Amino acid sequence: MTTSIAPLAARQQLMTEPELGAGNFLDHALAVNPNRSVPYAYSHSVDHRGQVVMRGHSLLDLAALRDRYARWYHTAGVRAGDPVGIVVAEGLEPLIHFLALSALGAIPAMVNDAMRADVMVRYLNHVGVVGIVADDTTRLASAYRADPQHRPRFLALAAEVQAFDAESAALPEVYPYRHKADDVVALIHSSGTTGTPKSTILAHRQFWDGKQPRMVRFPAESYDKLMCLMPHTHAGGLSYFMTTTLLGVPTMVMGDWRREVVEPVMEAFQPTMIASFPRSFVELATGELPVKGAAKVHSWFNTGDSAHYGHIRRLASLGERPAGLIKPWLLPSDLADEEALAGSQFIDGLGSSEMGMALFGQVTTPESVRDDRCVGKPTEVVIAAAVLDDDGNEVPDGTVGMLAVKSPSLTPGYWNNARLTASFHLNGYWLTGDVARRTPDGRFYHLDRTVDVIDTAAGPVYSLPLEEILLADCAELVRDCSVIGVPSADGTGQAPVAVVQLQADAADATEELVRDQANKALADAGLATLAAVRIARSPEDFPLGPTGKVLKRELRTRLATLLDTAGR
Repeated sequence: MTTSIAPLAARQQLMTEPELGAGNFLDHALAVNPNRSVPYAYSHSVDHRGQVVMRGHSLLDLAALRDRYARWYHTAGVRAGDPVGIVVAEGLEPLIHFLALSALGAIPAMVNDAMRADVMVRYLNHVGVVGIVADDTTRLASAYRADPQHRPRFLALAAEVQAFDAESAALPEVYPYRHKADDVVALIHSSGTTGTPKSTILAHRQFWDGKQPRMVRFPAESYDKLMCLMPHTHAGGLSYFMTTTLLGVPTMVMGDWRREVVEPVMEAFQPTMIASFPRSFVELATGELPVKGAAKVHSWFNTGDSAHYGHIRRLASLGERPAGLIKPWLLPSDLADEEALAGSQFIDGLGSSEMGMALFGQVTTPESVRDDRCVGKPTEVVIAAAVLDDDGNEVPDGTVGMLAVKSPSLTPGYWNNARLTASFHLNGYWLTGDVARRTPDGRFYHLDRTVDVIDTAAGPVYSLPLEEILLADCAELVRDCSVIGVPSADGTGQAPVAVVQLQADAADATEELVRDQANKALADAGLATLAAVRIARSPEDFPLGPTGKVLKRELRTRLATLLDTAGR
């Protein structure tokens, strides 16, 4: 069988290409991979019999699609430096728009189409897009009729771009665009879990910095396949797509993270690696495990928020590993023929769009000892990582403070918001927005987001260690949970409250039962106990943002009077 994977020599060459970056990675892949006509990027559909149908696209196929879309954009007046809103369904399609606009030197503002319409319009207006391409323009057109002064130059259906007759349309004289290192190549919105989404800048070289070692470390044996469940309008999905495009690793580009969609595709595609945000891993680790679909999985890649051990341990029991698979993204070819080990490795990477990639990594295998909230040590692209106090001074090891990093992979900042960008800089570091502690041997523990710390009368309580206990030690009751702080009954601060989703076979459990069992486990672990538990009986009771993160700010608003006797 002909492989799509680039030879090792080609991958080594890519590590040192001075012009390579996020704006032109497809052209560099085309230049060095002799297997450029072999399909590697897969999409899927379901036929009339309910069977999964997979369609593969080669590097040459993607280049042809990119050029056709680029002709449409150029005809519509898009020029280098113009921001353009992309609001199309997740999967391969938004990536083609990204490639087309990058080839023109324009700036795709990638928008998850699950974002609420009013928030979306507010976000796109802030960006100042010259145009928008969307699957459905109805809700956008309605919003702009009410606010015509902000209407962009064009508002076009994605179907119009797809159907464009590009034969007679021109491209710029210089094409593809020649990016400078600091050229903006994309705008990525935040999850909105802490408020209105921010617009994070990805730059040509910055978003590639730190990923060079993946060209020889990322598993790229002839049998390797990646299934990516991350939204590809997000930096995480774009990062993995850039990696596998350069390597030529067969990749299933998913447009849906829900288990009922994912599991049949897993069984058909038989991936050896799965990359996702925690939301999909929660679903895959709940209930009966996807044994058939994960039969060949040796690695699970998580980024964004760190995952919970209660879910990690179940997924790591699946699949099998080559004996030499002992480090993140490292599969020595000379050990690939050794007897496989039962189970897989779960690589939990703490990262964000602002960090440019996962800057911390922790590997869990079936043999690993439980180590709650450990995100490991900084990756090699990190120049320095520290835990700081409010004045920017490093705190002693073991002391909780603000997680801060220095790395060339960090975002240049937030689009059209210099003040917000400046607020994340402190003493030469970038503040990640996380609360953490460090051990003397250099391991970091992720305790909370700074905005989610629970300010109790007895001092700060960190929500993530509490969630860890509920998910790992109360697993027979709790499927998923979110711990938040709400005003206490006596008005002296906040108190911890858990909103939980129950396991299917614990549907009759009461809130009192869950609270009592959770508080016993928390007390045994020496952690703060819960003032109350609320059971989420419907999806609306457990609100998620467009990237699948629980909206803690919304839960705090909904439950603000929960412990107030007068509000009961």
